[in-house]
Amino acid sequence: MELQARCLCVVAMLLVAGLAGLDTAHGAGECGRVPVDQVALKLAPCAAATQNPRAAVPPSCCAQVRSIGRSPKCLCAVMLSDTARKAGVKPAVAMTIPKRCAIANRPVGYKCGPYTLP
Repeated sequence: MELQARCLCVVAMLLVAGLAGLDTAHGAGECGRVPVDQVALKLAPCAAATQNPRAAVPPSCCAQVRSIGRSPKCLCAVMLSDTARKAGVKPAVAMTIPKRCAIANRPVGYKCGPYTLP
């Protein structure tokens, strides 16, 4: 009897955990309902600027960073995403783009993993 109760408890916990996982898979993430890797593709104009701190930042890049940066959590997730990493983005350099774009209301001091937005 005790073994059956334990098994039932484990099954119930797995069911609850599975349902919780389903909810987050279809719910909002760091960038709302748009997957982070999809948002990262919008930063294509920033490619050179994310790899070289001396590279000019194109206005089209600044526009995208300004838009995505309305949510610091999303901007952080995008800059640290698999898509960004695979594209050769250097996170330490990418974190400087909002400042290099002179975005006045950028989230100065926001912690993004091991990085801090200047």
